[in-house]
Amino acid sequence: MRQAEIKRNTNETKIAINFSLDGEGKSVIDTGVPFMDHMLDLFIKHGLFDGNIQADGDTHIDDHHTTEDIGIVLGQAVKEALGDKKGIRRYGNAFVPMDDALAQVVIDCSNRPHLEFRCELPNEKVGTFDTELVHEFLWKFALESRMNVHVIVHYGKNTHHIIEAVFKALARALDEATSIDPRVKGVPSTKGLLT
Repeated sequence: MRQAEIKRNTNETKIAINFSLDGEGKSVIDTGVPFMDHMLDLFIKHGLFDGNIQADGDTHIDDHHTTEDIGIVLGQAVKEALGDKKGIRRYGNAFVPMDDALAQVVIDCSNRPHLEFRCELPNEKVGTFDTELVHEFLWKFALESRMNVHVIVHYGKNTHHIIEAVFKALARALDEATSIDPRVKGVPSTKGLLT
C-alpha cells in the first residue's frame, strides 16, 4: 500500500492526514471548514483513495489558514505515498461535468511544482467559504506534492458546481497519474529520475 501519515502543528492550525493512493474511496474528514469537508470527501471518493483528514484551526478568524495548511499537508502526504515513483503513469488528465460546469485537470508528477489556474468563479463565497481559497489550496497542494497541476474550467455558472467539478477532476487526474503501468520500467523519464 502506498500510503503516508503526516502531521503539522503551528500556532494557527493542527493538521493530521493519513492518506493512501491505493484505496476504495473511504474517508473520515473533519476540518472545521464544512465546504472543504465536502470537497475533500469528493476528492477521496472519486480518486479511489483512502483518507483520514483532521484539522483544528483558527476558523474563528476565517478559513484561510486551515484550508491552506490542509493543502500543504495533503500535498506532502501524496508525495510521500508516491515514494520513488517507479512504474507510475506520471501524467493524468480528467474532464468532469457537474450540471452547468465543465472542469479539466491535467497533472504531471514531475517534481517541477506549478499551478496553472484558468478558472473564473462567479461568486466570492459559497455559503461562508471564501472561494479564493480554492486557488490557495491547489497552489499549496501542487507545491508540496511537487506536481505540475493545470486546472481549466471550460465553462460554468454555478460557483459550487464549478468547484465541485474541479475537485472531482483533480482526484481522477491524480488517480490516473499515480496508477501503476506494468509496462513502465523504473520511472517514466529520460532523465532516469522524478525526485
